[in-house]
Amino acid sequence: MPLFFVSSALRSWVEVDPGALRHNLAFVRKTIGPKPEILAVVKANAYGHGTAQVAKALAHDVAVFGVANLSEAHAVLAADTGRPVMLLSPCLPSEREEAVAAGLIVTVSSADEAEGFAAIGPAVVNFKVDTGMGRIGFHGEAAAQEIARIAGRVRIHSISTHLPCSDEDEAFTRSQLERFSGMLADFRRLVPEARIHSLNSAGILRFPEHAEDIVRAGLILYGHSPLPEFQSELRPSLTWKTRVTLVKDLPEGAGVCYGRTFITTRPTRTAVLAVGYADGFPRQVSGKGACVLIRGRRCALLGRVTMDQIVVDVTGIGDVSPGEEAVILGSQGRETITADDLAAQADTISWDILTGIKGRVARIYPD
Repeated sequence: MPLFFVSSALRSWVEVDPGALRHNLAFVRKTIGPKPEILAVVKANAYGHGTAQVAKALAHDVAVFGVANLSEAHAVLAADTGRPVMLLSPCLPSEREEAVAAGLIVTVSSADEAEGFAAIGPAVVNFKVDTGMGRIGFHGEAAAQEIARIAGRVRIHSISTHLPCSDEDEAFTRSQLERFSGMLADFRRLVPEARIHSLNSAGILRFPEHAEDIVRAGLILYGHSPLPEFQSELRPSLTWKTRVTLVKDLPEGAGVCYGRTFITTRPTRTAVLAVGYADGFPRQVSGKGACVLIRGRRCALLGRVTMDQIVVDVTGIGDVSPGEEAVILGSQGRETITADDLAAQADTISWDILTGIKGRVARIYPD
């Protein structure tokens, strides 16, 4: 296990394990085989893990880093990994000059959009084809004609599509991949040097035979599987902790937090923790059975999550004291709380939990 130095002054922090990141990357490589390149998705501060540190940990077997916008791209470039950066979302027209100047691979959905970049200078593009996502990408059967319009005008780094339900609807995804595969002969004839990619994390796990030239690994790199049957192969790379700030005894019949939605039914020892929805602990888990770990024991959340604090039940687990650690996500003793656990209680997804950890939560890496 990595050793982390954590100041006693920190109220809430995450510990990021680079070894777990590398383990998960190695699993991706094992799944897809030696030939396809890996695009590591590090948008949203590398899913809450820290852009620069994640990029450095993964660069040894990553060909491209994927981000959502220019500020994220600059954060990856500043990490100085030597790998190119792809903008996975469209640029605003006002951003095109900066993207071209920075040498970014820009994602476009039409020849007109690509020509807007070409008018500025030497542009490198990822041409997106919409085969069922309904978001960005060229929609329709004439994608090859659209690509033919810009071949020679811009450098086409890659041609891609996106899978909207590879973790939910296998039949639809197979039909989508078959449709995209039917276009590839024309794409390769027009732009033989362009790389082809379609697989996201769930696609990598379920359809590795469609890896083509690049796969786009996101959630899987951080140790969370969109398909539960593969979770045992991965190692979550983030542990989220906070501290006890106050221990307090409440009598039977006492209300806890706003709205008094929880009333004690017995004398209860409570601990106040230095985390709330302003840190990314979801308010939606209030009253849904959420717990934290203190001294290796599950301690139930009492009442509503507030902006900066939560209250948990520490009755019967010993003389808990201010300053002690509490685990929000991760393991302590024999107990574990996962991002999926918290997401289920918040009626959301693990992506939302990880990327929702706010900036005032410190990121800590091994010494």
